[in-house]
Amino acid sequence: MKTRRVVVLPYDEQWEQDFHDIEKELLSALGALALRIEHVGSTSVKGLSAKPIIDIDIVIIGYSVFDAVVWSLRKIGYIHEGNLGIEGRDAFRYEGKEHLRTHHLYVCPQNSRELHRHIVFRDYLRNNPDVAQRYGEIKEKAAYLYPYDIDRYTEYKASFIEEIHLLCGLKGK
Repeated sequence: MKTRRVVVLPYDEQWEQDFHDIEKELLSALGALALRIEHVGSTSVKGLSAKPIIDIDIVIIGYSVFDAVVWSLRKIGYIHEGNLGIEGRDAFRYEGKEHLRTHHLYVCPQNSRELHRHIVFRDYLRNNPDVAQRYGEIKEKAAYLYPYDIDRYTEYKASFIEEIHLLCGLKGK
């Protein structure tokens, strides 16, 4: 799903419930194929301004179960899009999910570098509310400056994200 208009909103307590609603539907389709389902991204950090889109990583044991995961997700309206250039994270778009909050869905093996980066970044922001506050302000300014240009919005935040990655011992993009 490509963002047409960049909208960043103050944190909304409903985002946590929105994640659980999506998680419940995913778990009912995947069962034991999913080791766990992680709420990642800005909506997973209390107090952080964010685009109102839930980012989700389904964690699997490895690619040995990936075909079964793709098949199970297809049955409930998700379409595999490939890794979109990021190894260790496969993206899925969806149809017929009007009853759920807009979301981005990824499947990651448990040893995936991208999964690790998502979790470490999320947990750092959760444990450092002052940093999360600063990040929220950067996101709000980026959305104000580039309301119709998601690439420039992302670029504007990039140096801050990289700074956090370095603090957390995550190297490279």
